[in-house]
Amino acid sequence: MSLLCLGILSCEQKTTIFLPAYPEIDLLINNARVLDGLGNKAILADIAIVGDEIIFIGKSRFSSDELTNRVTLSIDAHKNIVAPGFIDLHSHGDPLATPSFENFLAMGVTTITLGQDGGSPQVLDLGRWLDEVKNNGIGPNLAMFVGHGTLRELTDINRTVVPSSDSLAQMLKLLDETLQYTFGLSTGLEYNPGLYAEQAELNALAQVVGKNNRLIMSHMRNEDNDQLVTSIDELLKQGRFARVHIAHIKSVYGKGVAEAENILRILEDANKTGVRLSADIYPYNASFAGISLLFPVWAKTTEQFEIALKERREELENFLRNKIIKRNGPQATLFGTPPYTGKTLADLAREFNMPYEQVLIKLGPKGASAAYFIMDDELQSRLLIDPQISISSDGSTSGFHPRGHGTFAKIIETYVNQRKVLTLSEAVRKMTSQAADILGINDRGVIQVGKKADIIIFDPNKVKATASYAEPHQLALGFNTVIVNGKVARRSEKMTNSLYGKVLKPD
Repeated sequence: MSLLCLGILSCEQKTTIFLPAYPEIDLLINNARVLDGLGNKAILADIAIVGDEIIFIGKSRFSSDELTNRVTLSIDAHKNIVAPGFIDLHSHGDPLATPSFENFLAMGVTTITLGQDGGSPQVLDLGRWLDEVKNNGIGPNLAMFVGHGTLRELTDINRTVVPSSDSLAQMLKLLDETLQYTFGLSTGLEYNPGLYAEQAELNALAQVVGKNNRLIMSHMRNEDNDQLVTSIDELLKQGRFARVHIAHIKSVYGKGVAEAENILRILEDANKTGVRLSADIYPYNASFAGISLLFPVWAKTTEQFEIALKERREELENFLRNKIIKRNGPQATLFGTPPYTGKTLADLAREFNMPYEQVLIKLGPKGASAAYFIMDDELQSRLLIDPQISISSDGSTSGFHPRGHGTFAKIIETYVNQRKVLTLSEAVRKMTSQAADILGINDRGVIQVGKKADIIIFDPNKVKATASYAEPHQLALGFNTVIVNGKVARRSEKMTNSLYGKVLKPD
C-alpha cells in the first residue's frame, strides 16, 4: 500500500470524486439522525443538497479538498434530529403585511396554508394576488385555498340561502378557474356568509372540486358534541364528489375517551365506504374566533344585530346567557382584542358592572375575538394521537392564542417527551408526510433523494413551546436550523436575511 493511503482517508476516497455529476454541492448536512417523515426510525446519515433538491442521503465521502472547493456550506448536525419541515394544514395571516411568518419558522413549519375557514383575499383574480406574494417574498412555502364565503361575496350571493341558477353558475365558474392554481376550497359553515349555504350548493361546489382533483377543507357547521355527527354527515355528502377534510376537529362540550372513539369510528367507517376523509387537530383545549359565533344566526351581522336589538332584545339576552352557561361560564371566554386583551368575560362584567350577556351586546358580534375554554383534554388528546389525525395550528402571526407560536413545539414537548403517548417518528410523520398527502403535495414532507429540501434540525429534548395564553407571542425554542428550499432560513434560532419560501402550485 502506498504511503499516501496511510492517512485517515482511504485510497478510494482520495482518488474517486464523490458525486461526480455535481461539481458543486450547495449544502451538506453531516452527522444527522435522519427521520424521513414516513414514520421510520432515525438513521445516521449525511444529506447533500443542490439547489432546492436533496441529491444524496447516506455516508458522504468528500475529501478535505472537496469539502473546501465543492461544498458551499457544511452544517454539522452533531447527531441531532434532521427531519422534513413541518406542514401546517390550517393557518392564517397576511403575507403582504408580515411576509416572514417567523413564528411558524421558529416552530419548524416550512409550509403554511392560507385562505381558510371560507375566507380568502377578496379579489376576483387570486392568481394575481399570489404573484404579488411571490414577488414580495415569503418565509415559508404557501399552499393556498380559495374561500367559499369569499366566492359568495364576489358573486353577490352573500347571505342568499338559495342562489339563482345564474349566480350559482358564476360562482362555480370562478371556483373552477381558481382551482387551477390553488389546493382546494375552504368552507366556514359556522360563519357569515357560508352559514347560509345548503347541501345542494355544497354538493355543486364539491363536484367542481372533485373534477379538479382538489380538496375541500371544512370548518364544519357546528362543532358542538350533539351536532357533530350531523355536521360530519353534511361533509360526507360532499365527499361523494371530492376529497374532504375536517379542519381542527374538536368536540365542544364532549368528554372522555369513549366519545373520542365514537368520532374516530365515524372517520374510519367513512373511509371504508370510499369517501376520502381526513382531519387535523391542534394541541390546545381552547379555540379562538370572533365573538360572533356566540350570537344566534339571526344576529351575527351588523345589520341583523341592529334589528335584533330593536325587535328581539330579550330573546337575544336569553340566548347569549344560556350560550355562555353552556360554554363553561363567562370565565371561560378570554378576550384577545384591545382594549380587552387578557380579560375574561367575567372580568368585563365586573368592570362594566353589568350582566355578561349585556357585555356581549355592548361589544356586538363584530366587537372582539376571544379564546374559548370549551374542550375536554382527555377527548381531544385521544383524537390527537390517533394515526388518522394530522396536525395544524389554526394560528396566525398576531392572534391572541398560543397555538400560532407553539403548536408544533408543543406536540413534541408535551405528547412525545412528557406524556410519551407519541413516538418522535410518529409525531414527525403526522406533521410532515401525512399533511403533504392530504394536500396532494408530492415533492415535500419526506426526506428522500429527489424531494425538495425543506429540512429542520433540532434536539427533541430542547424543544419548548414558550407561548402561553397570557403571553401567546413568544417564539418556540429548540428548532436550531430551518432550511426552506435548500436555503438556511433560520440558524441558531435567528432569522437569516432572505425569504426563501415559494408559492406552491398543485400537481
